[in-house]
Amino acid sequence: MNAFDPAQGPSMPEPSHRQPRSGFVENERIGELANRMRAYLRAGIPVHLRGPAGCGKTSIAMHVASTLRRPVSLVVGDKNMTTADLVGTKSGYQTTRVVDNFVNSVTKVEENAVQGWQDHRLTVACREGHTFVYDEFNRSPASANNIFLGVLEERVLVMPSHSKREEYLKVHPGFALILTSNPTEYAGTHTVQDALADRMITIDLDHQDRETEIDVTLSRSGVSRGVAERIVDFVRAYRQSGAYDQPPTLRASIMIAKIIEAGSLELTMRNPLIERICADVLQARCGSEKDPKRRAARSDFLTALACHHFDGAPRPVLEEEMARSSKPVGVAVGVPAPEIAAIGGTA
Repeated sequence: MNAFDPAQGPSMPEPSHRQPRSGFVENERIGELANRMRAYLRAGIPVHLRGPAGCGKTSIAMHVASTLRRPVSLVVGDKNMTTADLVGTKSGYQTTRVVDNFVNSVTKVEENAVQGWQDHRLTVACREGHTFVYDEFNRSPASANNIFLGVLEERVLVMPSHSKREEYLKVHPGFALILTSNPTEYAGTHTVQDALADRMITIDLDHQDRETEIDVTLSRSGVSRGVAERIVDFVRAYRQSGAYDQPPTLRASIMIAKIIEAGSLELTMRNPLIERICADVLQARCGSEKDPKRRAARSDFLTALACHHFDGAPRPVLEEEMARSSKPVGVAVGVPAPEIAAIGGTA
């Protein structure tokens, strides 16, 4: 184990010792991001990964954390999170009773009750020097996250009163913090307070490129590369079309590929089961519950798009008005449309 110098911040292993987590795909782009994150963490600066659902924030955070060769603590934020959930809480009482009957005619009884204390993950991580991964941290209210201000600036964790008689805890020099969050327009998120955002480096992520999505789908499902390419191109084309209320992510590609592999199915829409699989995975994202005709048009487009990518059928065209207005429109088939073409694929 490497020695730590408090004056220089946490010491991290050299690149030659880093090994990716099992199943994690680290290409040149992700490797460069991971190297930057390690450089910031080595300097004692927390890293905040911000991006849409399904872009790989948590996977990258856990991968980088695993390469630091320190224990990892993981916490997921939610609206009910409090400071006590991070630091610790009072936990029951410990009672001591002493009976003194040295003289038969005299009995002396002494009872003492001491309230117990249970450390939670942030306290353990600060004391032991863990890498603390705080996933979806902006789903927790600012009042819960204020405890990090002292941890990051003064390297001190302020403890609640009567917690093991400690007023504060000096943060171990090996402590590192990685946070992830969704954009604030997502439901259930809070705006990150300026004081906390000023103490970290925020890196904005987006959906991965085509090759990365194919590699991840291969790694997570076990299908052949040709099948993975067709599935990823289908999902990416649907994502680019705008025919949804919620954009599909890489997880949709992985789900479809896993089902195909587990059932040893042929990827063709001539099999009614494949059509149902695609509908079950993606149709809920079509949205427009208040406009059944619009939802039906989107669903038809989704089916036609799958036929194009899986069976070579003519490429469907989603009329421009459908993505920009609430008027119900139909789906035309057979006319090329650049805006819904498979990314990186062929017609």
